[in-house]
Amino acid sequence: MSTEITTAMVEQYKANVELLSQQQGSRLRNSVRIEPVTGKNAFFEQIGATAAQVKTTRHMDTPQTDTPHARRRVSMEDYVWADYIDKEDKVRTLIDPTSPYAVNAVNAFGRSMDDVIITALGGTAYTGVAGGTATTLPSGQKIAEGNTGLTIAKLIEAKGLFWSNDVEEEQMFLVCTGKQLEDLLATEEVSSADYNTVKALVKGEINTFMGFEFIRSERLSTTTDITLCYAYVRSGITLGLGKDINTRIGERADKNYLTQVWASMTIGATRMEEVKVVEIACDETPD
Repeated sequence: MSTEITTAMVEQYKANVELLSQQQGSRLRNSVRIEPVTGKNAFFEQIGATAAQVKTTRHMDTPQTDTPHARRRVSMEDYVWADYIDKEDKVRTLIDPTSPYAVNAVNAFGRSMDDVIITALGGTAYTGVAGGTATTLPSGQKIAEGNTGLTIAKLIEAKGLFWSNDVEEEQMFLVCTGKQLEDLLATEEVSSADYNTVKALVKGEINTFMGFEFIRSERLSTTTDITLCYAYVRSGITLGLGKDINTRIGERADKNYLTQVWASMTIGATRMEEVKVVEIACDETPD
C-alpha cells in the first residue's frame, strides 16, 4: 500500500484506544478496585478485622493482636481483537480518536471486561496460600427471586445484608438489566415521591437511588427467565490488569498486503469478600 504506516500513526492509534477504554467500553470497570498484575496468576492479600483491648493497669504488658490474614488468587487471561483495512483512506483514519476501528476494539474489550467482573461477582473465588481452595458465594448473600423482578424490598434487603455484616461505608453499586429498572418503576412499593426519581433512573437521567449507584448491563446471566443482578461495594471485587491495552498495526503479506489492526489486553478478577457482594435473583416474567 502507498500509505506508509509510521511509528507516529501506531502510537496515536494506541493512545486513542487507551483513552477511549477509560471513557467508554466497560460499564463496570470504574466500580471495582483495580490492581496492576505481572504474570499469569496474582495473589491479593486480605487483612481481617481486629479489636482494641482495654488497658486495665498502668504498666500492663503490651497486648498481642494477631491480625488474621488470607489471600485470593486471580488467574489472568489474554484477550485479542483484530481486523483488516483494505482502503488507504481508512488507514489514515486510524489516527482519528473517533476511528471506528478504535471504538470497535474498545467496545469489544469492554464487553469482555464486564463479563470477567460479572463472573467474579457471582462465581467461585480461590483462596488459600496456593489459591487452591474454592469459595462460593454463600446462600446468606443471595436474595431469592420470589416471583418478582427488582423491587424496593429487595434493595432494602440487600442494604440490610451489608449493614448486618458491618460492611464499611462505601459507595454501593447495583448492576441490573434495563428490564429490572422498568420493573422497579412498576412496583407497588414505589411511592409517588419515589416515582419521578425512578423514572429518571430508567431514562438514564440519574444513576443513583436508595444509596445505590445503578449500572445497566445486558450481559448478566439469565436462566429460565431468572436474571442474577448484583449489589456490591468497590472493595468487594478486584480487577487485575496485566497489559491494559496493547496495539499493533502492520501489513499482511499473506493477505495481499492488507493492513491489520490488532489489540490485546490481559485481565482477571476475583471476589475479595463474600459479605461485600449480594446476589439478587429477579424474575423477568413474573406472574
